[in-house]
Amino acid sequence: MSDRRLLTSETEARSYVESLASQEAWEGLNRYASLLLEENQRQNLISKPSEASLWLRHIADSAQLLEHAGLNAPSQNTDGPWLDLGSGPGLPGLIISILSPELPVVLVESRARRVEFLERCISEMGLNNCTVRGDRLERIDPFHAGIISARAFAPLEKLLSLSAPFSTKHTRYLLPKGRSAAHELKRVKAPIRKMFHVKHSLTDADAGIIVSK
Repeated sequence: MSDRRLLTSETEARSYVESLASQEAWEGLNRYASLLLEENQRQNLISKPSEASLWLRHIADSAQLLEHAGLNAPSQNTDGPWLDLGSGPGLPGLIISILSPELPVVLVESRARRVEFLERCISEMGLNNCTVRGDRLERIDPFHAGIISARAFAPLEKLLSLSAPFSTKHTRYLLPKGRSAAHELKRVKAPIRKMFHVKHSLTDADAGIIVSK
């Protein structure tokens, strides 16, 4: 668990994310926030009530995954890209790509209008490290991923089954599951359960992130 205190406001969330960002990344995140709110008027990318807490509910919630990624640990194999499943509007994958411009990130999203939005963001912000695969995961040729994330993709057991062709013994899973994290982990078979633990979210006292050991 992070030793940081819980983030409870937009001001705290913005300060937290800014502490993780270079000046260029910070400008990119602010541009992304504007694009997301603009596009949300045309298609339902995030809930309307959560627009007022965009930085807390969505951007900081995504950015905190970097604390659990182990990217600076010598034992962490990062030869493969960061694979984000069911990216939707780019949460968390697009946030990660903005904050970590040297890290290859692959976004998987099957809905055409969301793919168009992701590609627009990548183009406008010049994110050369980020690509979008506009298809269902089952139809994408497998490759080895260094990290796999998914914010609202599928129940844990199904997620692990679908992503297995992309996973190696070195792959790290980072799965924000909200308030269902502990419950979902308890429901999987014991051998799988032993491979993961739950980290507390910085953005919700009752939410968790399922992280592979």
